[in-house]
Amino acid sequence: MSHTLRFHGCMPANLLPFTADLAIDEPAYRKHLRWLVDAPGVTGLVANGHAAEVASLTRDERRRALDIALDEVAGKVPVVSGVYSDGTLEAVELARDAQAAGAAGLLVFPPTLFMWGAQLKPDMVLRHFQTLADAVDLPLVVFEYPVASGIGYSPETLAELCKIPTVAAIKEWSNDIVSYEKNLRAVRATGRPVAIMSSFTMSLMASFTLGADGCISGMGSVVADLQAALLAAVRAGRLDEARSINDRLAPLVGVFYAPPFVDMHNRMKEALAILGRIPAAHVRPPLTPVSDDERHRIRLALRAANLSA
Repeated sequence: MSHTLRFHGCMPANLLPFTADLAIDEPAYRKHLRWLVDAPGVTGLVANGHAAEVASLTRDERRRALDIALDEVAGKVPVVSGVYSDGTLEAVELARDAQAAGAAGLLVFPPTLFMWGAQLKPDMVLRHFQTLADAVDLPLVVFEYPVASGIGYSPETLAELCKIPTVAAIKEWSNDIVSYEKNLRAVRATGRPVAIMSSFTMSLMASFTLGADGCISGMGSVVADLQAALLAAVRAGRLDEARSINDRLAPLVGVFYAPPFVDMHNRMKEALAILGRIPAAHVRPPLTPVSDDERHRIRLALRAANLSA
């Protein structure tokens, strides 16, 4: 199997609006998708990711969320679907669902079981990915987590994964610039055309400067245009311009990724509601809505970033 999808540029991971009774708000979702696909510099979208609260979605809801994305995007950019499962066999079924729907690629989440020592048994990781590669003919994106989480992969394991022909990209969220560079170098050393898509949103400019091919980012659901402009400025060597864009992003990074980290996408939803891009920031439990104080901080960060409805 081989792939033709080229991972590059900015591919935001969409948020998923809900109604007050926590059903998928399809009209709001479609409006959100239209904003994303029309944002300058967006080269693709990722559905069924963390930003879409994928852990709370049923299999049918994941299918529906992907179907809506594919319908609304209408071929303007490729749509990648997340494969979020703790078991390889279920992951295969989810991957087949996505392929049947028309997804252009798959973002493969690490099973949480890996945190119990899979770093000492990289063959578990390789078999998981090889099984998926054998089951579907779609490009695979490896989701790299911080090694300290227990479900991140070593540079050596990433290099081995790159030998699988359909592994096309790494969503690099090691969350440490030293680890990021080691992983980037390990992947580049394989000689295979595997893209590095930064998910290191808290240090996006630095990761771009080291040589990322692009980014996959939940924060892109709010500022895909700014992230794309940052990437373009870095690539062109316009570092003063890049720093200026980075300065606009910094207040949002500070408020979205403040402790507790689990609330990052709740906060991004709140930002979209404040900006008038979605009607409300409903989230599914166990996530909880932001407080009034935090909502105020998000408003201030949006103003500091020169963003308004």
